[in-house]
Amino acid sequence: MTTMKRRNFLKGAGLAAAAGTLAAPAIAQSMPEIRWRLTSSFPKSLDTIFGTAQTFAKYMADATDNKFQIQVFAPGEIVGGLQAMDAVQNGSVECAHTPTYYWVGKEPALGMGTGLPFSLNARQLHSWWHFAGGKEIINEILAKYNCTSLVCGNSGTQMGGFFRKEINTVEDLNGLKFRIGGLGGMVLAKLGVVPQQIAPGDVYPALERGTLDAAEFVGPYDDEKLGFLKVAKYYYAPGWWEGGAMLHLVVNQQKWNELPKPYQAIMSQACEAANNWMLAKYDAVNGQALRRMVGAGAELRTFSPAIMEASLKAANELYAELSAKNADFKKVYDSMVAYRSDVLPWWQLNEYAFDTFMIRTRGRG
Repeated sequence: MTTMKRRNFLKGAGLAAAAGTLAAPAIAQSMPEIRWRLTSSFPKSLDTIFGTAQTFAKYMADATDNKFQIQVFAPGEIVGGLQAMDAVQNGSVECAHTPTYYWVGKEPALGMGTGLPFSLNARQLHSWWHFAGGKEIINEILAKYNCTSLVCGNSGTQMGGFFRKEINTVEDLNGLKFRIGGLGGMVLAKLGVVPQQIAPGDVYPALERGTLDAAEFVGPYDDEKLGFLKVAKYYYAPGWWEGGAMLHLVVNQQKWNELPKPYQAIMSQACEAANNWMLAKYDAVNGQALRRMVGAGAELRTFSPAIMEASLKAANELYAELSAKNADFKKVYDSMVAYRSDVLPWWQLNEYAFDTFMIRTRGRG
């Protein structure tokens, strides 16, 4: 390198270094301090599902040098668990951590924001959201309620719940008072079930008093914490209504629009990280909790083929009825079914084949 070139290079490098030194604090100083409130639909005792909102809030604070702080509130501290989205819509809070199916009474299509009974598992649902139009369709509907949403958690396939008596036939479902929400409750109502959408913290006393005959929530880890085994011993699988229950950070639309673009990007990534944290945590703890409950007297049962087939038939009838009278429902349903048809052959060939082989051979060491 010639002397002249060396001088020019050093001069340019020095300017670049100086620019870099000045740029970092300038950017940091331009970011505002923001304080939001988040209301969760889940009690503090459930450290995984309530903890997902806390984890998300920590990620936001860490990524912004504590400039964006989100305070997490449990149900009842601001509003009840089932009113979380209402509080976001009317601006009482900036955001909520909740399943969108709690609004199925207002808009049945939002049930599919959490998941469609007899449809997608957790990975497939997440893929549909990001790569098959799910995000755009659901948020188009939420916009009518002054909201938008980001995926922020998934439970994996849920259990079928605790029952006070055995359910052997389709007829045994008739008149059953069952804590179940969303589209799953609407499906089972066709088979005579009396569905009850009750916030998680209120389920145990209702089951204990006998005002409920059965209750489903998430899976072994949370069901153990909620104490359902103390008042109902038959534990059923699978929870076909939630093959992978997706949770959302539902955000007030105006508040979202007011955020600087870097904060929107950080929030999107914090939600993705919290989503992965929740699913991984449940995968780690559910098996251990199931073994503890079986040791404490839980009697495992699976829904009979007749019950599964009758439930599937009822589900398809419900979807046809809702699609015929609700354009938003039809739009989401058609999208999800098309995606399911596309991915299941691949899943059967490879993912399912591998999983079933490993399950058969798990005792061989």
